[in-house]
Amino acid sequence: MSEPTPASPASARLLSLDALRGFDMCWILGLSAVVTQMLSRAFPNNEAVSDLAAQFTHVKWDGFRFYDIIFPLFLFLAGVSLAIAVPRRVARDGRGAAVRHLLARASILVVLGIIFSGGVKNGWDQIRWLGVLQRIGIASAAAGILSLWLSPRGLIVAAASLLLGYFLLLRFVPVPGIGAGNFAEGMNLTNYLDSLWLPGRKYDGDHDPEGILSTLPAIATALLGLLAGKWITSDAAPVRKTGGLIAIGLIMLALGWAWHPFFPIIKKIWSSSFVLVAAGWSAILLGSFYFIVDVLGFRRGLSPFLWVGSNPIALYLCSGFGFFRTISERLVTTPPPPYDWIPSAMTFLIMLTTARWLHQRKIFLKV
Repeated sequence: MSEPTPASPASARLLSLDALRGFDMCWILGLSAVVTQMLSRAFPNNEAVSDLAAQFTHVKWDGFRFYDIIFPLFLFLAGVSLAIAVPRRVARDGRGAAVRHLLARASILVVLGIIFSGGVKNGWDQIRWLGVLQRIGIASAAAGILSLWLSPRGLIVAAASLLLGYFLLLRFVPVPGIGAGNFAEGMNLTNYLDSLWLPGRKYDGDHDPEGILSTLPAIATALLGLLAGKWITSDAAPVRKTGGLIAIGLIMLALGWAWHPFFPIIKKIWSSSFVLVAAGWSAILLGSFYFIVDVLGFRRGLSPFLWVGSNPIALYLCSGFGFFRTISERLVTTPPPPYDWIPSAMTFLIMLTTARWLHQRKIFLKV
């Protein structure tokens, strides 16, 4: 029997990409709250369950938990999408049009990110200029533009240069009054430059986890996703694509943890070791979803992820503005423990219902 071959990206959508994006977004759109609340109520004094529930929260500073992969995985997948969308646009409209589209998309995401974080309602000095959506827009635009002029080997060199250069900056450029090579919060070069040059409101006082300097390694995250996208849409056999993604994912995990003693894994400054660990898990997840969804054709139970993955930004904005929570509060009141997880579950179900409604009507709100 011949080996199954998925449809070409030119003619069909990579369903695994939507499914993995939806899996990723579900956690930030309420699933993590439902799981942690149910676990804590069902097993209130179980240490193992408490450790498991902690995986659905961010580490305070250095280290890595499951929840720390949510944002970099989305940015990695944005890079995968670029590998499909940018060549199509170049073929249809030319390289100049592709650059203009990437810059326009980045601008829209920056504006949406500013609005999402409160806009100007509290005054110009309280605008949060950089944030999650802004990082997605800027980093993916930079990666997409680089892909127009660089070969895959050149993109690898660019990603490696960004990661190594970022490490060298933080390791050897001194922070006034502190010195060089300090990676503690508020004492590193990344946080210092935010306090000095980033205007408006910062998420963490005088610095921001999506700040100025940490945008550089974030571009590397998008580039690694773009390279994964080029591989997954290549002419290689499906099983080879899967094996390649998982193998390179394991290599990046090993490199990231080997780097950790010298450059700690810190999400809030997007350290180079963090980029490698997050990209490693992202590649492994992409390879696994690709094999299950696009090669084996398994869809059962994955429909909710496909619904959410088809409209991630729109659902993220609706959630952030409290749309789903407001409806939930009108439908249910908060019951006493151990049933106080029900409002969170209702909010999540309303989000899923909205995602399903959009998907069934083929309404895909893209930026």
